[in-house]
Amino acid sequence: SDPIIICNIILLVLLGKTGSGKSHLGNTILGEELFATYPSPNSGTIECQTETKTVSGRSITLIDTPGFFDTGRSEADLNSEIMSCMTECAPGPHAFLIVLRVDKFTEHEQAVITKICQCFSDEALKYAVVVFTHGEQLDKNLKIEDFVSQNKNLSDLVSKCGGRCHVFDNKHWNNNQPDNYRSNQFQVEELLKTIEKMVAERNGGYYTNKTLQHVETAIREQVEDIRQSMPDKTPEEIRNQAKSNVINRFLIQMAGTGTGALLGAFFGVVTLVEFAMKSVKNPQLVNVTTKLSRFVPAAQQQNALVAAGAVGLVGAATGGGIMGGVIGNKAAKDAESLSDAVQRTYKAVQEERKSLTHVRFS
Repeated sequence: SDPIIICNIILLVLLGKTGSGKSHLGNTILGEELFATYPSPNSGTIECQTETKTVSGRSITLIDTPGFFDTGRSEADLNSEIMSCMTECAPGPHAFLIVLRVDKFTEHEQAVITKICQCFSDEALKYAVVVFTHGEQLDKNLKIEDFVSQNKNLSDLVSKCGGRCHVFDNKHWNNNQPDNYRSNQFQVEELLKTIEKMVAERNGGYYTNKTLQHVETAIREQVEDIRQSMPDKTPEEIRNQAKSNVINRFLIQMAGTGTGALLGAFFGVVTLVEFAMKSVKNPQLVNVTTKLSRFVPAAQQQNALVAAGAVGLVGAATGGGIMGGVIGNKAAKDAESLSDAVQRTYKAVQEERKSLTHVRFS
């Protein structure tokens, strides 16, 4: 018998590299051109987009994401989009759709899977379905399962995803034969049945982690504040505003932490480094700075190290960068904008420098 959906809305996240066909797949599932598609090797989607529609009696929310390893985009940009994705799907999606082309499964594709696991954890694969696009490239008598079995790494990936895989054609299968394997209509129905079964087996459960839970808590706090100050807004408008506030808050904190790390590395060769190196004897500070350093964009960390390396103090600059990150994170808490966060951080780091010149370390 068909599984019974226990939740009101099925939340799906499209993941995959540039050119894999995520946006096209999203349009095929929803039956409408809601996501823009671009016939280019460069990424078409540059920010998360969320669309909700009823498909065959089911309420489906799809989140289209920027491609992993997008051309021409910095790691910091991608990190902010990952946070945007986290905010859109909090407290967690019912399924991830890992989108791959019917093509060779190379080290590049494997790196995308590694990136997905880094962002969400290996546990995410237990909530994933591998969806292949450009199915017209399959031989007429070849099923997608046969294609998967030809590559061990691909076969292992599908296995980690509970054996769940589907295929869609991007050109020729869009016909009205509901019982035809090579029909988009048939494939959408089969994919949704697979997702329904997975959700039902988990009693309506969804994938989540500590980050998503933290984001959801922040959103709910914002929802309560907005509801009290703007009672005329609809629940949907309130939640959308809350999500926007949370993303802005995150970006402001990132600006403070990142700016502090950079300034700390530059100024660290004078005083911040000495303070940081002496202070690491304190286990609590070590734990705080270690955790905090994970949130500093890799590009900003690298810039800080390069600058400090010019004077042969890479190790010291790392300590100064982390210490500056701590200062920046604290200074940005009350900031109202990105520029405000940067200005507050610069002032706080300068003040810390001045105060430390008078500190005598034992």
